[in-house]
Amino acid sequence: MHPPSITSAYLATLALLYTVLAVQVGRLRQRDRAVFGDNGSLELRSAIRAHANFIEYVPIITLMVAMLEMSGLAAMWVHLLMGALLVSRLLHPLGMYAAPNTLQFRIGRVGGITITLVLLLACALTILWRSSGMTG
Repeated sequence: MHPPSITSAYLATLALLYTVLAVQVGRLRQRDRAVFGDNGSLELRSAIRAHANFIEYVPIITLMVAMLEMSGLAAMWVHLLMGALLVSRLLHPLGMYAAPNTLQFRIGRVGGITITLVLLLACALTILWRSSGMTG
């Protein structure tokens, strides 16, 4: 077993993105004088959900990829999984600020969450498959 250095590098990059999302929420809360909730601001509501959606998915997917990396998953696959997570987490907030049924919405929000959910399933199934001894 080796430390998940590839996953760690991507996680550091994702942490920077999370910081940007958190600062955006704080900036909009200050602007809209919204200590709690969104004070009726659609822009603030979108920022809150982009921030929350990130923290709802990134930790579990990253943890699963780290476990796969530590169990010896090929570096190419670790890069593919974490690269896809990074792309999905960059796309999703862009779609959160777009009007529904626009191309930006579909590519950003729908595309971002679709990639995220596929990753969630792929990582979970890969861990189950590898832990069942089916890999030889």
